[in-house]
Amino acid sequence: MKIAIVSDLHLGYERFAEDAYRQAKEALEAASIMADAIIIPGDIFDKRAPKPDAIAEAINIFRELSRKEWKASAEMRGAKTAFTNVPILAIPGTHERTSAGKENALKLLGLAGMLIDISESTAVISNGKEKVAIFGLGGISDERVKEKLKELDPKPIDGMYNIFLFHQSVYELLPFNSDFIKYEDLPVGFDLYVDGHIHNPVEAKAHGKPFLIPGSTVLTQMKDAEQGSKGFILVDTKDSSHEIIPINSRKFFSIRLNFEDSSTPHILEKCETALSQIITKSASKPIVKVHLEGTMQAGLQFGSLNLKPILSKYGRDAFIEIDQSKLTIPELAKSIEDMRENRIGDLPIKDLGASFMNAKLKELNFDKSIDVSRLFELLDEPAQSKKQKTVDEALKFLNAL
Repeated sequence: MKIAIVSDLHLGYERFAEDAYRQAKEALEAASIMADAIIIPGDIFDKRAPKPDAIAEAINIFRELSRKEWKASAEMRGAKTAFTNVPILAIPGTHERTSAGKENALKLLGLAGMLIDISESTAVISNGKEKVAIFGLGGISDERVKEKLKELDPKPIDGMYNIFLFHQSVYELLPFNSDFIKYEDLPVGFDLYVDGHIHNPVEAKAHGKPFLIPGSTVLTQMKDAEQGSKGFILVDTKDSSHEIIPINSRKFFSIRLNFEDSSTPHILEKCETALSQIITKSASKPIVKVHLEGTMQAGLQFGSLNLKPILSKYGRDAFIEIDQSKLTIPELAKSIEDMRENRIGDLPIKDLGASFMNAKLKELNFDKSIDVSRLFELLDEPAQSKKQKTVDEALKFLNAL
């Protein structure tokens, strides 16, 4: 059986709303032709409470898909009800997550019989004798996902090809939060693990089996990894092979321009040259993010770089975003470095704080016998594990006065 994985459509994304609709429609229509079934690992909508226009777009797309003559059919396993047997299965993503007891926008499409919401449940797709079981876990807060998996304890079904579908940040791909789920935390025994949420394609392994992320069908994050074509993944369950199917998506370029002690005219000229080259090569209006990095000429004022003329000149031919957060002035860079070293001038910040505190206590006529430096050290204790001890010591110190 062939399963198409189409993710993170973000219908209603305001900045590129037309792209979101057009590219989602193209991806899903192509998937419906090439595959026996479609699974969507979250974020069909961009907002928890999408505008009527976005809901209308989703209805327009999924109504046509649900009317197609599918060879395969889907049914729910367990207590949850499906209002169609059309083999289009989806889970809500983090953008669609609502508070407890509130319905999300995805459920509206399920109630209308345009797809099947399989969050926290299992559905089986049948095509003749071949059966594929899919367990879905909708996007939830990262600190709850491991606990939720223990609670649900999803199991593969014997005699079927089993897919685990979810929508979360994964630690191996984003190693900066210990709450993120790891490959080893995923339930064992499934033939394929499919995640949404991350907007560039990923091909990896979990428990020795394929772990796939198709990426989004529309650009929303402007990250370097998203410069490739958008698309979806087509999986063949017979041999667990897969391929990435590209769609016609707006081109995105992320460029970095480095400067050293550069004048304003030089920076502007380099920006213009880079933008002109990209626009000349592009058949349609591209999206361009320009990163300005390095240092400006000494003596220039922060904020003196006026980029409005460039944006006006090229704004009709490209969607442009210019990030100058890493372009600094030498004097400012030195000040930032001093702050990193906890110094202002020749005086450490800690000493400056104690000095300021001492001046304020004198101003308020506090007892001169107070050891200001000791009190400041107690209040400045940073370790979370020593928090209560710090408070207790500070109180003892004050009570002894």
